[in-house]
Amino acid sequence: MVDKYVYPYSVSEAKERGELTLWRESWRENMACAKDIRQSIAEHYHDNCLDSECVNEMLEKYGFKRVNFVLANTIQYKDYDGRFSHDNKEWAKRFFMPDSDAHRCEFVCDAHPCLVDGFVSNVRKAYQALGLFSAEHCEPDDASQSYEGRVLVLSPDTLKEECWNQQNQLWLCTGGFGSRPNARGRAVFATCLGDGEQTRWNRENFVGALKDECMPDWAKEKLEQLQTPQEPTLGGMTL
Repeated sequence: MVDKYVYPYSVSEAKERGELTLWRESWRENMACAKDIRQSIAEHYHDNCLDSECVNEMLEKYGFKRVNFVLANTIQYKDYDGRFSHDNKEWAKRFFMPDSDAHRCEFVCDAHPCLVDGFVSNVRKAYQALGLFSAEHCEPDDASQSYEGRVLVLSPDTLKEECWNQQNQLWLCTGGFGSRPNARGRAVFATCLGDGEQTRWNRENFVGALKDECMPDWAKEKLEQLQTPQEPTLGGMTL
């Protein structure tokens, strides 16, 4: 189930885009996820303690993307409830919920708010343990900023979860209209620092340009290799 698509648009947008089947499949998975989280919490709560194994079970079954989406929806829907911590409420606000209350209420996890809050905190810790780059590691977002020649951070949402690691997130921008400030085009051409793959992305696929102080040593070495001019060769001999 981890690979099942978490549909990001509303049902009305899905109709306009001819993607109602995708919306419906994702909506059903959201409901199943909310139900299973509630059940897992009930099974793993003993002696006033919530066993962290329930988090591992849900992440293995549904993945971070859907679990985060369902939990963020739950906290946003119950924002009035003071039993959710301030930090978790602020975390939940980062997720955009496209549908109206009529659909969102159907995948709200209705376990006890204190237990859901603890579950959310453990999910966030598990995510942080992955060591992925985020907006806090990037230069402040600025539409006038040029990306060309910069190391960019690819959003985890763009990648399959099995590819979530720093090596797959860092890309050297080599050009494209989307790399230019205030350009109408979106295309960004880039080279992956992890494996050297060259491909096209859109500007919105990136979180931003990585701060120099956040660049790991392995990336600095790879960047130097990519930016060092290669001597021309002929028949295997250096000219």
